Amino acid sequence: MSERKSALLEVIALGVEDAVAAQAGGADRLELVTDMAADGLTPPVETFAAIRASVDIPLRVMLRRADGFAAGDAEDVAALVRVARELRAAGAGEFVLGFLDEHGGPDLAAVERIAAELDGCRWTFHRAIDRAADRDALRKQLADLPGLDAYLTAGSAAGVDDGLPTLLAEAARTGEPGYEPRIMVGGGLRLDHLPPLLAAGVDAFHIGGAARPEGWTAPVSAKAVREWREALDA
Repeated sequence: MSERKSALLEVIALGVEDAVAAQAGGADRLELVTDMAADGLTPPVETFAAIRASVDIPLRVMLRRADGFAAGDAEDVAALVRVARELRAAGAGEFVLGFLDEHGGPDLAAVERIAAELDGCRWTFHRAIDRAADRDALRKQLADLPGLDAYLTAGSAAGVDDGLPTLLAEAARTGEPGYEPRIMVGGGLRLDHLPPLLAAGVDAFHIGGAARPEGWTAPVSAKAVREWREALDA
């Protein structure tokens, strides 16, 4: 086998069939969700366990109960904490989360409460950053949270086509306060976006629909994932 370059390829998986195909195609990591009609919610613990038993690549599990980017009230946050605890007990060690308040800033109370339950587990702040009122302020407000090691972002709520300049500008700030977490690009990502992003030093990519040429009603295509793997390794 040829040596793989370091760019990380993460693929959305809804179930075991997706996970097995994604791994076969060369995915480095999976994001586990359910209900893509709501842009991805927390999957059942049983689904996590079945996928964990079927593949040996890392899994990040979504912590999100409803469509949108609000965590909800105290009872909703408590429910997220409980499911995080259940997932950890089942073996989950990496997660995805991110919530905004009514002003478009990070919901620090909710995020801090859930991060405390994760107790140092690594996690991604998802595309809520693309709806934030101030991306730079959000990053700086979250900078000291334990476990936060990536932002999943398209640079814009409209997708990578619109967000590319923002992504390139943020990549140039890697290492500054608030910019230490890895940029993982996803949201309308296409193969033709890869050259400028790779040239800018971006080294993590996230695909969902691009791994499913026949749409969300069909499973992940190992062939489609392999095309992305080969493009990143070229």
